[in-house]
Amino acid sequence: MVAQLMPQPHPILACADQVLVTVEGVRDVQPVYLPPADKQIALVELGRAAAALEELRLRVLASAGDVAEAAGARDVGSWAAVITRAEPATARADARLAESLDRRWTRVAAGMADGRVAQAQARVVVAALEALPSDLDPDLLADAETRLVDWCAEFNPTELRRLGRRILEVVAPEIAEAHEAKLLEQEELRAREKTSLKSRLIGDGMARTTIVHPELDRTRLLTYLDAFTSPRKHDDALTGEEDRIPHHRKLGQAFGALLEHLDPAKLPVHGGDATTVMVTITLESLMADLATGGVIDGNLSAGDNLSATQVRRLACTAQIIPVVLGGKGEILDLGRARRRYSPAQRKAMRLRDKECRAEGCTIPATWCEAHHLKPWSKGGKTDLDDGILACSWHHHRLHDPRYGHQLLPNGALRFHRRP
Repeated sequence: MVAQLMPQPHPILACADQVLVTVEGVRDVQPVYLPPADKQIALVELGRAAAALEELRLRVLASAGDVAEAAGARDVGSWAAVITRAEPATARADARLAESLDRRWTRVAAGMADGRVAQAQARVVVAALEALPSDLDPDLLADAETRLVDWCAEFNPTELRRLGRRILEVVAPEIAEAHEAKLLEQEELRAREKTSLKSRLIGDGMARTTIVHPELDRTRLLTYLDAFTSPRKHDDALTGEEDRIPHHRKLGQAFGALLEHLDPAKLPVHGGDATTVMVTITLESLMADLATGGVIDGNLSAGDNLSATQVRRLACTAQIIPVVLGGKGEILDLGRARRRYSPAQRKAMRLRDKECRAEGCTIPATWCEAHHLKPWSKGGKTDLDDGILACSWHHHRLHDPRYGHQLLPNGALRFHRRP
């Protein structure tokens, strides 16, 4: 009789307690001894359980407006972030999803409750549905929701996002193209408005640049950078140190190579002249192995320097003007008219060399840079006999004081580490 008089907990609270107790019961159970087939079943079933529990949590969150108001919170998401110690942005996104599922997208909510739709999938599906025309026929809207929920059994969120973009082609093909064009225009406009580039110096000669830009710009940038990274090699080609460089580092180095090869003559006029960067260095420093030169550019401070090694390398191919100074600071050489190889000379070297001249390297000639066998800084001539082609990796090696090289009888370059 006493047990009957005790208040019974709400079914949702009882469910939460039961779940915690059940999980607690297997906390120390190691799955390592599960047969492979059972591990697969466990992952699938736990995923379904997680989706169902997430739907229940969102259902409670959708009804918690009265609690948030009583607590004086700005909105349900802000209140939920405090009590669950979640990131505010994440909690607000959960609150918006909860409201959408409760108010409008009941089929998606039912799919979560059945364990057929994960939360990440639900976010994508709801976003796709809410992007559809506001005047779309309700029956067509219901058809779109049903199809997207069914596709959750086969496709991950990324795939669902693509399918969601084209759902009208399935349920209403007569208006799909116009709607797609409208969405693309809106997306492109938002991307342009959000485009930004931020750069700051982080020390040790490094800078960190963060770019947020449209997808098309990203595609173009990566395509250009691919031209400066090592392309495919022959099956019998020798491997080298460059093959062990992480791809992200290759892309970073390729970005620098891309900047070096931009033609200032084709850039907008800046300060009444073509956009250029000038590097000042004394003749004595230019000839020395260990020395420095100063950079003259509006984005750099007066104390920014480059090594003489770097100046000599840039003088081979980069669109940078080396200003060689005498002992009293007078200008001895402001660039050299034939410092860089002409397009015709590069074509001739490509026909002659076919690929990078470094021993064992098979990078095609079209991906290589022209190098003076006798350094420009030491009076090297810009002619075919004094020029060879080297890929970006080996061109840096040619100017690296830690390495020496010799020209073999067959015309190949062999490198060795200096003692």
